[in-house]
Amino acid sequence: MLLNIYNKLPLFFQNTMISAYGYYWKHRRFGGVFKEQLLQFKKREEFDLEQWRDYRTIQLRKLLVHSFETVPLYNEKYKNAGFSSDKLKKFELDDLNSLPFLEKEELRKYGQSKLMSENKDKKGAFYSSSGSTGTPTNIYYSLTFHQTWSAAFEARIRNWAGIDRFTPRGMIGGRRIIPEAKSNGPFYRYNAAEKQTYLSAYHISEKNAENYIEGIKKHNVEYMTGYAISNYLLAQMVNELGLKAPQLKAVITSSEKLTQEMRDLFKRVYKCKTFDSYSGVEACGLISENQDGELLVSPDVGIIEVINDEKECQIEQGEGELVSTGLLNFDQPLIRYRIGDRIKMASTATKSKSQMPLVEEISGRIEDIVMGPDGRKMVRFHGVFIDITGLINAQLVQEDINWIRLRLQVNKEFDRKSELLIKNRLSSQLGEVKITFEYPESIGLNKNGKFKAVISKLKSS
Repeated sequence: MLLNIYNKLPLFFQNTMISAYGYYWKHRRFGGVFKEQLLQFKKREEFDLEQWRDYRTIQLRKLLVHSFETVPLYNEKYKNAGFSSDKLKKFELDDLNSLPFLEKEELRKYGQSKLMSENKDKKGAFYSSSGSTGTPTNIYYSLTFHQTWSAAFEARIRNWAGIDRFTPRGMIGGRRIIPEAKSNGPFYRYNAAEKQTYLSAYHISEKNAENYIEGIKKHNVEYMTGYAISNYLLAQMVNELGLKAPQLKAVITSSEKLTQEMRDLFKRVYKCKTFDSYSGVEACGLISENQDGELLVSPDVGIIEVINDEKECQIEQGEGELVSTGLLNFDQPLIRYRIGDRIKMASTATKSKSQMPLVEEISGRIEDIVMGPDGRKMVRFHGVFIDITGLINAQLVQEDINWIRLRLQVNKEFDRKSELLIKNRLSSQLGEVKITFEYPESIGLNKNGKFKAVISKLKSS
C-alpha cells in the first residue's frame, strides 16, 4: 500500500517519504549499543593472534551452548552428532569440522521456525537477502544485533576507506525508487536524513548517464557504494561520453566480484581508490579492504572455514568453498553456513599491525550484463523473483535484445498465475520485451561447477 502511495506522489513528496524512512533506518542502526560496539571493534583491531584465538573461543562456546539449549534445529543436529551442553562448553576452534553444516536450503526452510532461538529478542525484524534468483533467505535482526553489525561495518569498511556514516554517499542498490510509469528522470532520489543519493540500478544507460552525474553533483556525493557492476556500468558510460564526474573520496563495492579493470576505471572517473568488501544480509562474516589494499577477515564477526577440493576443511587457510559461522546473531544463529562462494586465503601475513587473516581472493559471482531495448544495462534481477511461492531457483537467459527466456525450477506450491507478476516485474525493469517461460526439473551448473543466474547471448556482453 505504501509503495502504491509513493508511486503516485510528486517528486518532492517521494523524497520526503524516503527521508522519513531514512530517519527511522538511521536511528535503528546507529542508536542503542552502536557507539560502545564501535569502540570495541576498534580496540580489537590491535589484538595479537593469541588474543584473537582466546576471544573467538569464548564467543564460539557461548554461541554453541546457547544454540544447543534454545534453537530446536541445532539441538536436534548436535544431539545426533553426540554433543551435549557440557561438551560444547569446552569446545575448541579446531573442533569446528566435527559439527554438521547448515545448508542454504535449511536456512530457507527453517529460518523463521526451527532456526530461531526460543529466547529471541521480540523487537527484531526479518530482512531478505538479495540473492540473484529463487527464494531469498530471511535474516532476523534484533536491534542489538543490527547496531552491533552496523558498528562492524562502520569500523572495518567506512573507516578503513577514510570516511564515516556522516559522509554524503551515492548508492546504487536494488530498491525500485523510480515509478514504473516514469521514464524521463530524474533517476535518483534523496534521503536527507542520511545524506544519501539513491541511484536507480534499473535505468543505467548512455541516454541517462548525465542525469546520474547531475544527482551526484547536486547532493555533493563524496563516495559511491552498492553493486560493483552497476557502479562500473555507470562509470564506463561517464568515461565513454566524456562527462565530468566530481572527485570522490572512495568507491566501496559489494555483491559482485571486483576486478582490476573496475578499480582502474573508478580511479580514472572519480580520482579515488576503490575498497572491496564482502558480507551480505546474512551478516555471518565480514571481509574488507584496508588502506594498504589488503582484504582482511574480521575475526570478531565470524569464523571462516575453507573446504578444499579434497573436502578437507581448515580455518582461514587454503583455497576452496567458503563456510562461515557468525558470532553476532544469537537470535537466528548461522553456524557452519555454506554460503556458496569460493575463497583463497593468502599464504603470507598481513603488512598492517592488525593480526587479522589475509584473503588473496574471493571468487564471488560475475554475472552477464543484460541490455534492454532502450539501451539500459543491468545485472541484478532478484526483485523479479522475490516472494514467489513455490519458486526454488531461476535462471534468466537473454536470447536477443527483445527476447528473455526464464527457466524456473519450481515445486507443487508454484501457481502459474505468478507468471504474470514475474512478467510485469521484468518488463518494468527492462522495458517491453518478449518473455518466455520454461520449467526444467533442475537448473544445471556451468562447466566451472557454478550456478549462473544470468546469461546473455548478446555479442556485446
